[in-house]
Amino acid sequence: MGKVKSVYEQNEMIKKVIVIIFSGVILAVALNFFLIPANVFSAGVNGIAQLISGILEKSYGIGIDTGVLIFAMNIPIAILGFVKLGKSATIYSLLTVVSVTVMTLIIPVTTITDNQLLNGIVGGVLTGVAVGTTMKFGFSTGGMDIVSLVLAKTTGRTVGSLMMIINAFIVATAGFIFDWESALYTIISIFCTTQVVDTIHTSHQKVTAFITTSKPDEAVHSIQQELIRGMTLLPGKGAYSKNNVSVIMIVITKYELYELEQAVYMVDEKAFINIVPTQTVLGSFWNEDQQKEAKQTFKGM
Repeated sequence: MGKVKSVYEQNEMIKKVIVIIFSGVILAVALNFFLIPANVFSAGVNGIAQLISGILEKSYGIGIDTGVLIFAMNIPIAILGFVKLGKSATIYSLLTVVSVTVMTLIIPVTTITDNQLLNGIVGGVLTGVAVGTTMKFGFSTGGMDIVSLVLAKTTGRTVGSLMMIINAFIVATAGFIFDWESALYTIISIFCTTQVVDTIHTSHQKVTAFITTSKPDEAVHSIQQELIRGMTLLPGKGAYSKNNVSVIMIVITKYELYELEQAVYMVDEKAFINIVPTQTVLGSFWNEDQQKEAKQTFKGM
């Protein structure tokens, strides 16, 4: 089992490295091919970095690359993420920021189209894909994504809606300093970003997982190491094989699906997982802070 777990963890690390590189390239393309040439601003820290870079260039003739500003502004936010989101999530988020910074320096600013609306929509969608994908894997692209994740854990609201509120500042600043047409296109771009993020990163949606396994004890123990959720064991029998199996029923958020899959397949590669949408959950369903406290309690026992 230890060998299977080790191989699985290595594969997951490779996946995360691929996601980090992918997100860096996608965000750099969104910025340098669509948003920056059209004077449309991105969401979060990326947008603030664009504003600062544009103000310095316009008012003082000082040219500082947007990627460099993104990296510098993420340092204090990384400290917040380390405290609130954990060591692993923060490290991967910082690596993503480094990837974005490097890619924005490598990929030149290029005008694909002069259509400002088209630039705003495509740039916003690409940004949402990068942000949502990293969040799906348990970390983020840094910046306001980390702040939004922290606020989402505290308020229970969707990450996308919180990002929309935070980014209102960027829109207002873009309107006053540059022009209101750019601000209006920025609203469209940010709206596209938040919609894509909420489509990919769906931590507010609940699902019920039915896990059919021949190793119920190992699977339950592995799941408990990752998630603090109640589980129900149901007896089962294979219709074709006639072998006795167990079915684990557990209600989780869609955001926890990745961790659940990891936990199950590390101990049983042949497990069958059926995911069913859950409309309503009545009773106690712990949020992430309650889960974190419970994990600390269990470790201390």
